[in-house]
Amino acid sequence: MAADMTPLRLLALDGDGIGPEIMAATLAVLDALRPALGREITVDHATIGFEALKASGSTIPDAVVDAALAADGVLLGPVSHNAYPPRDEGGLNPSGVLRRALDLYANIRPARTWPGTKAPARGPVDLVVVRENLEGFYADRNLHLGPGEFMPVPGVALAVRRITEEASRRIAEAAFTLAETRPARRVTAVHKANVMRVSDGLFLDTVRDVAAQHPNVTYDEMLVDAAAAHLVRDAGRFDIIATTNMFGDILSDLASELAGGLGLAGSLNHGPRHAAAQAQHGSAPDIAGQDRANPVSLILSLGMLLRHLGEAHAADHLTTSLATCLARPQTRTRDLGGQLGTRAFTDTLVQTLAETGP
Repeated sequence: MAADMTPLRLLALDGDGIGPEIMAATLAVLDALRPALGREITVDHATIGFEALKASGSTIPDAVVDAALAADGVLLGPVSHNAYPPRDEGGLNPSGVLRRALDLYANIRPARTWPGTKAPARGPVDLVVVRENLEGFYADRNLHLGPGEFMPVPGVALAVRRITEEASRRIAEAAFTLAETRPARRVTAVHKANVMRVSDGLFLDTVRDVAAQHPNVTYDEMLVDAAAAHLVRDAGRFDIIATTNMFGDILSDLASELAGGLGLAGSLNHGPRHAAAQAQHGSAPDIAGQDRANPVSLILSLGMLLRHLGEAHAADHLTTSLATCLARPQTRTRDLGGQLGTRAFTDTLVQTLAETGP
């Protein structure tokens, strides 16, 4: 039982493409987990993406942001933001908007191999990429006003990268705090300070300062190109990777693919007061509505959110039941070599939760 018995409120945002299907699966799993929860959880719903754009002129209306701020946690389905109209026509990236509005500075992306599933990695993988989420090169989040990319004259494009000591310290603290909960207790800072001496130099100096305050955690450093090579060669050497926004985005996708694919990779965005669970993969509009989507990524993200909110028992129960389903071909989705569609897999997982819980 959680120490705090205050009921929790979650906000579910389906998103685009396969979003409604995998959200329905995730909420069915949440319902099945209720006997294992220490607190009551209620779920509110709001609309984002193309449906919201059609109804209100924005892919994420202000009322949705207000609802997210009022919730204890957000379940965010995938969105087709690359297909949205320009920002001045209402085409905002809901994920980016929520990251800034809720101060979700840490993107936590585990990558692990699951017994019974195929993975390109040469050995077992069990690592977490802890990615800074609010600055770096990405144009939608690195300046107070205006984009970080601009074209002063035709044929010349420039991009501004923002790295601050404050953001670097926050993500480093998140990485070392997480490392202290894991058996290996190891943090690898990934950077490119040999070329970006000022910006990555600032990041690296800050991480070193935080590392000195955590002597029980083993600490090392690696250039980002070397880290990519080592992930392919021996991903098992990594435990926690702490890095900046763009490097973390790229390396987490690589790690997840090596461990079996983005469909088996959860993701949690968190800040000082808010958290949002989000599947690592995209909206896959080409298979939307066909009962073909694998809902595991968002379901795993739900588990991460529950753990973040103090519901470790329910999160452990979910992880164990998922492992049981993934271990057998007859209880996997088609993309993992099984025969189950989205709904049948969800029903199987719900049944497994009931048989092994709470």
